[in-house]
Amino acid sequence: MAAENKEGNYNRPPNHLQDVEPVSAQTEANILPETAENPAEADLEKAVSEKKPAVGMIDPSSFPDGGFEAWMVVAGAFCCLFVSFGWINCIGVFQDYYQTHQLSSYSPSTVSWIPSLETFMMFAGGPIYGKVFDNYGPRYTLLIGSFLHVFGLMMTSISTEYYQFILAQGICSPIGASAIFYPALSSTSTWFFRRRAFAFGVVASGSSLGGVIFPIMIQRLIPEIGFPWAMRTAAFIILALLIFGNLTVKSRIPPSPKPLRIMDFITPLTELPFALLVASAFIFFLGFFIPFNYIILSAAQYGMSPNLASYLISILNAASIFGRTFPGWLGDRYGRYNVLIITSYFSGIIILALWLPARSNAPYIVFSALYGFSSGAFISMIPACVAQISDIRQIGTRTGTMFAILSIGALIGNPIGGAMVAAEGGAFTHAKIFSGVLILAGATGFVATRTSIVGRQIKKKV
Repeated sequence: MAAENKEGNYNRPPNHLQDVEPVSAQTEANILPETAENPAEADLEKAVSEKKPAVGMIDPSSFPDGGFEAWMVVAGAFCCLFVSFGWINCIGVFQDYYQTHQLSSYSPSTVSWIPSLETFMMFAGGPIYGKVFDNYGPRYTLLIGSFLHVFGLMMTSISTEYYQFILAQGICSPIGASAIFYPALSSTSTWFFRRRAFAFGVVASGSSLGGVIFPIMIQRLIPEIGFPWAMRTAAFIILALLIFGNLTVKSRIPPSPKPLRIMDFITPLTELPFALLVASAFIFFLGFFIPFNYIILSAAQYGMSPNLASYLISILNAASIFGRTFPGWLGDRYGRYNVLIITSYFSGIIILALWLPARSNAPYIVFSALYGFSSGAFISMIPACVAQISDIRQIGTRTGTMFAILSIGALIGNPIGGAMVAAEGGAFTHAKIFSGVLILAGATGFVATRTSIVGRQIKKKV
């Protein structure tokens, strides 16, 4: 029978925390005692008792939270996200290019399955790669992922038919990107505790920088050397960065091989805070990528020059660099869930208040910068929020489970938006409303997640 805490809030049903004394907030990361000398440090990650830490947890004092080795892991993980999620962040460029070149005979909704499959395949591998990470560490997964990602892009460079783009860019390359993305995130979490959100922010900013550089590079190289060699050039750059990533990314915690059990992926979903977090993030993700995918096309519809419109994705991702680092620092200081809620609401509001009525260049540029900042916070804060309510030795499995569910939202969100555009005769009004409302609904779900952890304590650092 689940225990009840002082406020009468929900505690998870007993599983790996069975027979553990109740703590002041319901999370497996609560292993630090309150200290009267420094009350500002009191937050969700501290327990009532200093003498009896939660069973199965790693002592937080063992986390380096810095040092050469830890920051080298961050540097390597930065490169890994630069080439994996950073590549996915430039999907809007390919949506626009394919619709006007190789796949001009296909509808926007049909073409959007290529970038949607990219996003889906990258996130869907989470449970598999997460479990492999928990059992064996990051080494082999990174090596296999490096090969598949580069090979897929090389094959994309010689593709001419729709099915070839689906297989090479929509399936092979993102499977490799997935095998790069998850070990990088999970390895980082084993080196940081108090500064975890900031470390995740630095790592996640690699994807933003990749989202700035890759779109500009691809668009500038295609007229100069053609599409095939533009893709090959990108693949060689990715290969070089992955060599550094493979040499530096490692887990601090020794792997502990365990048999694969389906319940390892299902059990976390029986915990109310984790289930609410995943459900809310799924709803958020349904609308998350629509601005990335359609902002160039919608801007061009209202008269923005193709040259200027091509920079919108880069502007968005450049702002996202700050959105993935500064909110992480704020999250460590004022509460990760608190920051996630605020930035998520802001994302939904500016879609409806700024992108929806935009009819000229200025609001599109301003929206790109603001949405890049606020949406970037989601990418850096979500892994930190998962780690905050998880046993660090299960972080790969739990993070992977969440992102696998989110991948479904990433898969169907853009095609739904594309179908709305087609049904509206090429206008983007319904797609913008769809995106904004879903993001606001997801933000409201994050409020429910926070409430399940600490109740209605508005001023609590969570």
